[in-house]
Amino acid sequence: MPALSDAVAPASEPLRRFLQVARGAGLRVSAAEGIDAARAVDLVGFSDRTILKDTLGLLLAKTPEEKTAYDEVFDLYFQRDEIAAGGDPAEAAEPGSDQQPPTPNAAGDGVGGQGGQSLGSLLEQDDRATLATAMEQAARDSGIENIRFFTQRNLYARRILDRMGLRPLERDIEQMRKSATPEGLNRAQFLHSRVEALRDSVRDLVERNLLLFARGDTEKFREELLKSARLSNLERRDLDRMHILVRQMAKKLAARYAKPRRRRLRGQLDTRRTLRRNMGWGGIPFITVWKQRRIEKPRVMVLCDVSGSVAAMAQFLLMFVYAVNEALSDIRSFAFAGSLIEVSEILEKHPVEDAIARIMSLIGFGSSNYGNALADFEDGWMRFVTNKTTVIILGDARGNRNDPRTDILARLSQRCKRVIWLNPEYRSAWGTGDSDMYRYAPFCNLATVCNTLRHLERTITDILDHAA
Repeated sequence: MPALSDAVAPASEPLRRFLQVARGAGLRVSAAEGIDAARAVDLVGFSDRTILKDTLGLLLAKTPEEKTAYDEVFDLYFQRDEIAAGGDPAEAAEPGSDQQPPTPNAAGDGVGGQGGQSLGSLLEQDDRATLATAMEQAARDSGIENIRFFTQRNLYARRILDRMGLRPLERDIEQMRKSATPEGLNRAQFLHSRVEALRDSVRDLVERNLLLFARGDTEKFREELLKSARLSNLERRDLDRMHILVRQMAKKLAARYAKPRRRRLRGQLDTRRTLRRNMGWGGIPFITVWKQRRIEKPRVMVLCDVSGSVAAMAQFLLMFVYAVNEALSDIRSFAFAGSLIEVSEILEKHPVEDAIARIMSLIGFGSSNYGNALADFEDGWMRFVTNKTTVIILGDARGNRNDPRTDILARLSQRCKRVIWLNPEYRSAWGTGDSDMYRYAPFCNLATVCNTLRHLERTITDILDHAA
């Protein structure tokens, strides 16, 4: 292992790690931008941090949010804490004793088995710059980039100290104490105070790296938990993050399905296009062209139960559907509890979060009556349902023992393309108490449990995949 004072990282390593940290903080840094950043660093260097910060900021941060995240990450990453002195050497001797602080060479070169400047000699010389460099090198050697959880702080702190040569130094300090001589005790006390100061500096370094390297993975882990959590169990502090996740997932689906799509009809030759394609060969069909069918964007009608038991789920379904509207031809939304009303205009004129609050104030949190809601839909809007319409019904199918009016759902199923029923309750609860789910299920193309963000994404994807 090289001497502590000789450890130097490759010039490209700090920039590579910084780009890794920046991506974890949410900055979108492409490979091309990473190459541009490396070229810029070659020109400006690392010596002037203000110029370096401005240069990389121009290349990497594209939005106000990214600029804020960039400033925070840059300051945290390029911060170097000065090693604490660990007390005045003159105070290490016992009060009133004639012992003087140990000389710089008192620890010897062999402590820690480094073969060069040892940890003990660096501490006695109070060489803070070399100690800081050695500490950062030991952190890299111990794999500090892989720290992910706060429970790993002590583990990595001990690894760093061991790589700096703490164990041999601790054995030497113990031998000094066992010698029981005033000089040995004074020297052991002095080194012990310096080691404690070094421990504090290493802990700060580990804490800083935890903030830097674990942020991206921590966010991903939290997002995975939120996507799989029941929407009715979410805490208020998670709602803002869930809204961001809904928009991200919907944007991804919209980008995938918004473009015009065609599906090949296997085995059906397009004679006209085949002849045209082979005009250069005298019409001999060397290249065949098969018929295709245009996949139209689906038309969707959403009926949401906004009674107390399903309100949270309805909110996220409406958010998801309207966020993915680029991939849909037409969306009409309805809310019901005891009766049914159309809420499309409210959702189109106001942001989804504000619109949902207005809808809840109009009709939400009442007592469910599915039969009455279906009757209202048949009277007012059944005529707008065509064979290209997908009807999504979100509700727990608990009608408080009122007439479920399954005959209306049967007629709706015959008119539309598909009926999809999303029930936030687990299947084990279907048909229990006042649940009419098993009465409605025979008239649905798909009846499934839907109580997480992943379930919602899977449902919307299924609708878009079966648009043809």
